[in-house]
Amino acid sequence: QVQLVESGGGLVQAGGSLRLSCAASGRTFSSYLMGWFRQAPGKEREFVAVISRSGGGTYYVDSVKGRFTISRDDAKKTVYLQMNSLKAEDTAVYYCAAAPFYSSSPSEYNYWGQGTQVTVSS
Repeated sequence: QVQLVESGGGLVQAGGSLRLSCAASGRTFSSYLMGWFRQAPGKEREFVAVISRSGGGTYYVDSVKGRFTISRDDAKKTVYLQMNSLKAEDTAVYYCAAAPFYSSSPSEYNYWGQGTQVTVSS
């Protein structure tokens, strides 16, 4: 299986930046597409971004386009989410996940990390 561990969450002021990291181990990291999801209290789990195996293809939810950037480093077996111009609405627990195919659907992701809290103060 694939084990995923997120880090980099914390408290940041609105308009600030934060970079999340997700370290992978187990099965070959490069074999999976990697995605980021988030979930706020009382809210449904929401897709944020996904990156292809090659790193050349990405897709973002409309609310974060132009502000967030997903990237991956296969040598380090790590995927990142650079978050800029953060808003209070971005406050949530952020999860990284691995899928065998390009998708924005949570049900298609086989492995999940434990999550990291991101809190944006206003």
